[in-house]
Amino acid sequence: MGLTIFTVVSIEGAVRHDELFSGTARLIRTRGSEMLGTWAVGFFIWDGRRHMGRFESLAPRSGEDAQHAARVALRGVGQIMFQGHAGTGLFFLAGIALASPAMLAGAILGAAIGPLVARLAGFDRDGLEQGLYGFNSTLVGLATPVFLKPSHPLTWLLAAAGCAAATFLTRLAGRYLKFPAYTAPFVVTTWLVLLSAHGLMGHAIDAPAPPTVIEEGGFLSAVLRGEAEVMLGANALTGVLFLAGIAISNPWHAAMALMGSLVGTAVAVYHGDPDAPVSVGLYGYNASLAAMALFLPRPSLTLPLLAAVASTPLTEFFPKSLGIPALTAPFVVAAWLVLLATWAERRLFGTRD
Repeated sequence: MGLTIFTVVSIEGAVRHDELFSGTARLIRTRGSEMLGTWAVGFFIWDGRRHMGRFESLAPRSGEDAQHAARVALRGVGQIMFQGHAGTGLFFLAGIALASPAMLAGAILGAAIGPLVARLAGFDRDGLEQGLYGFNSTLVGLATPVFLKPSHPLTWLLAAAGCAAATFLTRLAGRYLKFPAYTAPFVVTTWLVLLSAHGLMGHAIDAPAPPTVIEEGGFLSAVLRGEAEVMLGANALTGVLFLAGIAISNPWHAAMALMGSLVGTAVAVYHGDPDAPVSVGLYGYNASLAAMALFLPRPSLTLPLLAAVASTPLTEFFPKSLGIPALTAPFVVAAWLVLLATWAERRLFGTRD
């Protein structure tokens, strides 16, 4: 019952984000946590009654229904790297578990909230079944306890609200954009989650930054950690599990993921970037995603390689020039730039055989 009411509030928060967030901040500033708690409980009860019938219809009525819901959630996890395959999602969760139990908890939270919000809001069934409303939500869920203290209750409140918001942004992007949104809803939502956390609690809620060390294992380990960094885990074994999960769905996609991380890491080494971030895979993960994304519409090597190379300098741009976590923004921007170039080429020179 508590989880049901909590999730409803997260959904409503995504729809009326500005109104609720500003109201919450104002209550904290003026009347303290006691008033905020009273307001929240009243809102939970009122909103829970309004939606209770719809939630009761979502409850699994058989083991088969529960298995189907689990498959949809796992497909959403797999879609983080473009695979609508439940087995891929299971491999991804295993890799996340190796990296961090808190990240695993956040990933499971996001994988559950995304499809639930999509079904409640009446989003298209095909997209729901393929896991398209789960991957951005999963990423928000696993990223939040990386940047904010997992021990703080506000971290999980913001994570749940962010997961719901990312699901709505995914729907809006798919409906109105004429090009793929990729993980842009995750990036935007996570930035807003961090901004909200700092507005409410300052930087006291920030998770401690990991120590800057040069990881052992050499170039190949850095490439594998680049795969793992797609989901914020600098662990070579996690990277192996991710590649294995992709391969059971589509071996060519796994090859593109590996090629992308290899290219991004090699470009960083050639450019003379610091050894520590190179060794933990920070220059591989965006290149890996970019290569896969450009392989999907038309299998080739040229565009995936171009996108992988383009993502590498962008990985430095966001934290150094804008002072914000890069997340997967370099991949998204690089992929958009290559798609824009191919569109301009067709417009200028026509379609080539």
